[in-house]
Amino acid sequence: MRVPRSTYRLQIRSEFTLFDAAETVPYLRSLGVDWLYLSPILTAEKGSDHGYDVTDPSAVDPERGGPEGLLAVSRAAREAGMGVLVDIVPNHVGVASPPQNPWWWSLLKEGRDSRYAEAFDVDWDFGGGRIRIPVLGDDDELDKLEVKDGELRYYGHRLPLAEGSWQPGDDPRDVHDRQHYELVAWRRADSELNYRRFFAVNTLAGIRVEVPWVFDAAHAEVKRWFDDGLVDGLRVDHPDGLADPVGYLKRLKEISGGAYVLVEKILEPGEDLPADFDCEGTTGYDALADVDRLFVDPAGKTPLTRLDSRLRGRGGAADYGDMIHGTKRDMEDGILRSEVLRLVRLLPADSGLSDEEAAEGLAEIIAAFPVYRTYLPEGAGVLKEACRNAAETRPELSTAIETLAVLLADPEKELGRRFQQTSGMVMAKGVEDTAFYRYTRLGSLTEVGADPTEFSLSPEEFHRRMERRQEKLPLSMTTLSTHDTKRSEDTRARISVISELVPEWSATLSKLRELAPLPDGPLAALLWQAIAGAWPAGRDRLRSYAEKAAREAGNSTTWTDPDEDFEAKLLAAVDAVFDNPDVRTELTAFVARIDPHGASNSLSAKLIQLTMPGVPDVYQGTEFWDRSLADPDNRRSVDFEARRSALEELDDGVLPASYTAETSKLLVTSRALRLRRDRPELFTGYRALTATGPAAEHLVAFDRGDERSTAGGAHGGAHGAVTLATRLPYGLEAAGGWRDTAVELSSTLTDQLTGLQFGPGKVAVEDILRVYPVALLIPVEGTLGEDSE
Repeated sequence: MRVPRSTYRLQIRSEFTLFDAAETVPYLRSLGVDWLYLSPILTAEKGSDHGYDVTDPSAVDPERGGPEGLLAVSRAAREAGMGVLVDIVPNHVGVASPPQNPWWWSLLKEGRDSRYAEAFDVDWDFGGGRIRIPVLGDDDELDKLEVKDGELRYYGHRLPLAEGSWQPGDDPRDVHDRQHYELVAWRRADSELNYRRFFAVNTLAGIRVEVPWVFDAAHAEVKRWFDDGLVDGLRVDHPDGLADPVGYLKRLKEISGGAYVLVEKILEPGEDLPADFDCEGTTGYDALADVDRLFVDPAGKTPLTRLDSRLRGRGGAADYGDMIHGTKRDMEDGILRSEVLRLVRLLPADSGLSDEEAAEGLAEIIAAFPVYRTYLPEGAGVLKEACRNAAETRPELSTAIETLAVLLADPEKELGRRFQQTSGMVMAKGVEDTAFYRYTRLGSLTEVGADPTEFSLSPEEFHRRMERRQEKLPLSMTTLSTHDTKRSEDTRARISVISELVPEWSATLSKLRELAPLPDGPLAALLWQAIAGAWPAGRDRLRSYAEKAAREAGNSTTWTDPDEDFEAKLLAAVDAVFDNPDVRTELTAFVARIDPHGASNSLSAKLIQLTMPGVPDVYQGTEFWDRSLADPDNRRSVDFEARRSALEELDDGVLPASYTAETSKLLVTSRALRLRRDRPELFTGYRALTATGPAAEHLVAFDRGDERSTAGGAHGGAHGAVTLATRLPYGLEAAGGWRDTAVELSSTLTDQLTGLQFGPGKVAVEDILRVYPVALLIPVEGTLGEDSE
């Protein structure tokens, strides 16, 4: 199996096709990248900028370059000695435009007789033999249907007509009533939908890849990529939605010839990747959470909690456990009610439970789940714990929950399988997409795969986790930014500085709220943290983010029922940054205060991520400062020419004069990536490098040398690549700097960033980090300058 030493994620779309990706290969090769990592490339909904709404799995999307584009990028990668990793989407397909999806079109036209009826997850009996399509503005809008060109039309929606179901001149409503589908008001999807979907997205219909022929049909093109030698590995989107993730991954390994596979599995703190998952690891959110917390000051926890309490008023500081229980129940009682009720319909007739009891019991069990899902029999203990906690929360449901616990524990029955598919979507919508916008104490902590109640991480605990990662998941991906992160790595790095400057932040927030009032204290904290983290940013970007954040939080306005008065005040607050000199002055003064410390955090986090155990990924463009917010903001186009030119200057010896310069991140990224690719023998182990002295707690240092080596050294082995990174930089500066803090080096090492040499013996950290807040040291014989060919 070929394994990447690093990857670089590219968002492939009509504005940046596979041909464009092929043209970036020389730059990415020079940057030090080992593999290209492509977003979904199968044919998707026309105009889709993400590709997760595949409409035809049998071909590479023409809008993204088609098969010729994939061949071009594969050839370019091969010529450069690079690999190709592609993101695939097995859980669902896009059905927003039925004519674009031949499987869905057939299903709507032929109903249960369609060849593809088995491919989709439809509860036909609940719909009276018809699949419900929630596109109407209201149920009385059936009068607006028309028959045109042999199709049923509703505004821009085009739907097929069953054979023999209409004659010219028939009333469109009567024609509709003869179809295998029923058009219903969009709000009815919350509780009356009868097909499985991705989360609450009605236009993404789940497919049953656990059925052998469905898997084969959905993966024929993917198999061709490996048969033709075009692709080297796969990233699997949302495996938790599948009925049988274990079986799916086994089949994927078979058709790919045992290729490198990663899964987008969100691991909660302390959770392990299932032992029988036939893959190399996750897409790295777990690593992101560990790295971020190194740069959060534990001393900021209490004062930030007090500030949060003041912002919330009489209710006091948020209790996260209560909050996520409530947000999960909001989802289960709201936009995901259809999924809960489908579970109810799967109960055996002799269960002894009423529908209401069953629905409440199931909802409480899911709300008590500490992880996304189980993979029974693995995770049986998690299910038992959730049932026990649910019964304690709702003792009046204890008998119902006891009954459900037995039924849900059987993975051979459809109820047990579907329950496992459902719990994850409730977690995602209730926690990631809602609670993370309500729990606003420190915005850098509310990221996918993280638990914001884990406020900070000590270097000692970080080292323990990295040792475990090296042992258990050495080939798993690490990342700091993705197309799904709610804030990019540099935005979070700057926000984390707030934990060191709570009094200043509290005063700034108070002034900003006075100048630009917003009647939602927690949201105001989230908004101003985001603006400070992303600044400078344009008005439209910030307005879009503010609207999304407020509607996702759902406390003062929502997507389905926007509060116009509140949203006017929200956007006025954003506009004040540009239109009110006092607001702008207050904001920019605070940003100036935290920016150098944020830059230090950014460089430190980046170097740690690129050199820690695992396969590091760089999200497109983030080799420069990238202060993006939630999608679609984090999917903007990248100026690769500017990066190529800047890299050439670095290689010509023009180094950044200051670590706050944008090219300093390019320097760190390129030197670390080149080292990972060209000197893999320097990254075979992991051991903490201990500092001594008054500022030791501000240093994160580790040696990636193989501790089994017998070449000697201060830690029982020869040095590999040695990373030194600064943490809590404001506190370090306030305490007087590094002073007598030192590290012990067993041999002479060269810093790949500055070219300076240090050791052997006790070396002052101040000397090593005099130019930049980070250093990447290697044995003198391994010095790397320009890209190695």
